[in-house]
Amino acid sequence: MSTEEFMLDTDDLTRRMEGAIASLRVEFASLRTGRASGALIEPIQVDAYGQMTPINQLGTVNVPEPRMVTINVWDKAMVSKVERAIRDSGIGINPQTNGTIIMLPIPELNEERRRELTKVAGNYAEHAKVAVRNLRRDGMDQIKKAKTKNLISEDDQKFWEDEVQELTDKYIKQVDQTLEAKQAEIMQV
Repeated sequence: MSTEEFMLDTDDLTRRMEGAIASLRVEFASLRTGRASGALIEPIQVDAYGQMTPINQLGTVNVPEPRMVTINVWDKAMVSKVERAIRDSGIGINPQTNGTIIMLPIPELNEERRRELTKVAGNYAEHAKVAVRNLRRDGMDQIKKAKTKNLISEDDQKFWEDEVQELTDKYIKQVDQTLEAKQAEIMQV
């Protein structure tokens, strides 16, 4: 058998590792840092018209100032449901309603809460690293199987293993950098 038959799909591994980073960024966006962000309410679902609906499909979400998120609810009948969903979500923000506009004042974070949030961010980052390492293992398994089936030489095996390790190191470093930036943002007063 020739050594040309085995070709590790590094593009697929890269895409899947990028997915782990993207997922981490989404999780980080939902962490409250004391600064207003529309991402804060993205995970909240409202029981609207008989089905669970994201808030941004029921109104316009704006951030008019650094410590305020507003939601201009399109259907007046939905205002109380949106308000209740926010209260029940556990994000720790007390909504204030003015007609069809719901205002979410973002309180300052105390030192203890900031430390808790940095730990939560650390856990999210660790999950992302585990995902990247699992993808590394998948790649290494493919390489070992190819070697076992004599599809590649030992030199090729070493080459592909180095490629996978290089990709893994790159994405683990990205997770660490993203975490550092998020923790700095959380601790910033």
